[in-house]
Amino acid sequence: MLFTLPGSAFPQSGWMGKVFFDKWVHIGLFSLFTFLICWAMQISLKRGMMTAFLAAVIYGILVEVVQDQFIPNRSFDLGDWAADIVGSFIGIWFWNLKYIKK
Repeated sequence: MLFTLPGSAFPQSGWMGKVFFDKWVHIGLFSLFTFLICWAMQISLKRGMMTAFLAAVIYGILVEVVQDQFIPNRSFDLGDWAADIVGSFIGIWFWNLKYIKK
């Protein structure tokens, strides 16, 4: 839902811009999103983890395209997509750490 808010709904300056707050939000949301995909599918194989990772990455780029094409004052941001990828990787890493038997 946050991804569909108009750009004018977010502060344009201040401390959040200095610490790349939006990128940290993307990382956190996509970590959780990818972890929940793994949990919902009860993934236990590396192939399944790769599928979950790719699903999250594809969803991330689709969100960027939707923002660019349909949401006022929003645009495609490659940095946001990179943060989505990092977050997706972290989600897979946490899933692997917590639930995959070695």
